[in-house]
Amino acid sequence: MSMPSEMLMKIFSYLDAVSLLCVGCVNKHFYHLASDNGIWLKIYSSCFHPKRTIWKMKSEQTETVSLGSAALHDRKPGYWKKEYIFKQIAAVKTRVMRLVKPIDPYTGLPCKNKEAMKASGLNWIIVLKDKNGREHIMEKAKLSFKDTSVTILWYSTNWPCLDILSTLKLFGVMPLLPDQSRAPSKNGPRRRSLIAEYHLANLTESGVAVGADKLVQLFSLNPGLLVGLWKEKNEIAFVMVSLHYHQLLERSTLGSATVQYALPPNKPVLDDVDPEYGLHDYSLHLDMHGGSCTYLCGTFKSLFCRKGDIENGYLRLTVVSLKDNTKHLPLIGTVGLSWETDVFKGNVKGCYVMDVTLLDETGKPFWCFSAPVSMELSSKASSLYDYMGHIYTTDYVDSEGKVCVEMVWLEETKEYLIVNLVLYISTKKVNNWYGTNY
Repeated sequence: MSMPSEMLMKIFSYLDAVSLLCVGCVNKHFYHLASDNGIWLKIYSSCFHPKRTIWKMKSEQTETVSLGSAALHDRKPGYWKKEYIFKQIAAVKTRVMRLVKPIDPYTGLPCKNKEAMKASGLNWIIVLKDKNGREHIMEKAKLSFKDTSVTILWYSTNWPCLDILSTLKLFGVMPLLPDQSRAPSKNGPRRRSLIAEYHLANLTESGVAVGADKLVQLFSLNPGLLVGLWKEKNEIAFVMVSLHYHQLLERSTLGSATVQYALPPNKPVLDDVDPEYGLHDYSLHLDMHGGSCTYLCGTFKSLFCRKGDIENGYLRLTVVSLKDNTKHLPLIGTVGLSWETDVFKGNVKGCYVMDVTLLDETGKPFWCFSAPVSMELSSKASSLYDYMGHIYTTDYVDSEGKVCVEMVWLEETKEYLIVNLVLYISTKKVNNWYGTNY
């Protein structure tokens, strides 16, 4: 026999909000009982002070009576449950908006991104789907926050077989009721927001091989995904993704479980006075890192492109020139990408994560990405008399632009020196942004 409703209600009255929401998912009977206005009004009143205008009474003595009678009987079932949830979401949104309001003048991004993500209870998961339609959810992750991006590393001893996998989906996950006093529970009610979807079929052929060490081989998929495969078994060792902070909160919270958040279209501000509008006063913030180590972090201002330098549908922004050795940049430390699993740790030399934040002349983020890249040994010899050593190149390409980096290895000092760094921006991107016609 089932337990009497009165007894269940008594038990439910001792539960907190998150537990009540979980209980309500058991069946319809539990859902209706766990939505009781009396229980939720008690929870609501303990967190929020009810407005006096809701319960207008002549004396303070009868105000408590009004709270129990009018507030309960004049409301539809589940009213105070909804009110509590909406109020909690609004409170979290207000707290997050306050944190993201101050802007860093160097990056054009909120100064307290990390704190805002923590306040919202935001986390990220990946869902691997096999060819039979079965889903494998991976939640155990290690986060590494940098100036302009966060790197997320998932590792496990129970990865599904690579041969049967078809897709990998990346989700932002946020608890419906974030609790600042404790870590988010994966068993509580949560909202998913689809960030990206990747196809894993024929990964070793469709992915770009970016490096290897004695144990693993790395393959990258745009945008920002890195899959580490065991060399001996050709199975997944770990999955790493690098996410740029630009509109990351929106992408991680405002999408749905099936549809990605659509970024609002930019409204171009037309300028018929400046003949080279959209070609000058760009600022670049560049980060190069490999897990725990940062190899380069710098800001470069007043970048420009002359009209005559627009070629093959790209604007050329020269950040570091081969000819100006006063601006050549050393990389700090031994360049490599750190990884780990439950048992092993390693470092793939010549690989790193590149974070590019390009701002327009008003300081607004114009082109932003975070992606794993690799250094390739160039076949050409150094033409610089000041440096003797091997030349390495790093190239990144997406639909909005390209980044070309050229480095020289200095054997005496055991360091890399960036001697050439050029950004190529798509004219289509520029025209859409500024309303120009280059």
